[in-house]
Amino acid sequence: MLTIRADLVDAMVAHARADHPDEACGIIAGPDGSDRPERFIAMVNAERSPTFYRFDSAEQLKVWRAMDEADEAAVVIYHSHTATEAYPSRTDISYAAEPDAHYVLVSTRDPDRHELRSYRIAGGVVTEEPVSIVEQY
Repeated sequence: MLTIRADLVDAMVAHARADHPDEACGIIAGPDGSDRPERFIAMVNAERSPTFYRFDSAEQLKVWRAMDEADEAAVVIYHSHTATEAYPSRTDISYAAEPDAHYVLVSTRDPDRHELRSYRIAGGVVTEEPVSIVEQY
């Protein structure tokens, strides 16, 4: 189960809406080993595409180094789908390289409401998990 603060959900949704019609992407870092998302990091979709996302390699290196220095890990890796449901595509599954991360998808296909779902992806296997949105930990 992913337990996440409402302000972090709001930040992901706002980023997804701001980048629409392109996919938005980023991470939420947390203390290494804690499984608790705390620090929102919006990243650039290097593809600038409505159907595909990829972190900019230089930005990703910088973010991952900063997390290492702060004893953090990528607890949540998120991106948006602009025209489809919040379910990982084959490409999303093939690129999922952090087996301990929660992969959160935000669908912005409906302009009036969003769809947010979370998955664990390891070894090509996708497992949806419940999401508990809380005000504080």
